[in-house]
Amino acid sequence: MLPSYIIGVVSLVVLAVAILARYGRRLRGAWRPIYVICAAIALYLNVFVAAVQAFLKVSALHALAPQQTEPPFLLAQLVVLALFTVLATKRFRREPIPRI
Repeated sequence: MLPSYIIGVVSLVVLAVAILARYGRRLRGAWRPIYVICAAIALYLNVFVAAVQAFLKVSALHALAPQQTEPPFLLAQLVVLALFTVLATKRFRREPIPRI
């Protein structure tokens, strides 16, 4: 069982909860923040995997962090997490989610 499989399973579970909140519960009550949080987590996990792949396959990035435990890799992941947290919070508070 590879770490990428575990992240994939977690992402699918989070997306299932987001789908339930969006279509099953129609974003009523507490389901709206649950939807926003789940959607942001699922997207973050995809970008996390993309960043890991970038550090593995782009030679310039791989030279900076060959083991993915060095400060450049950790800083990149921290910046991605902070960006997702800020964007999800701003969008959740400002714009309503369109109804289908």
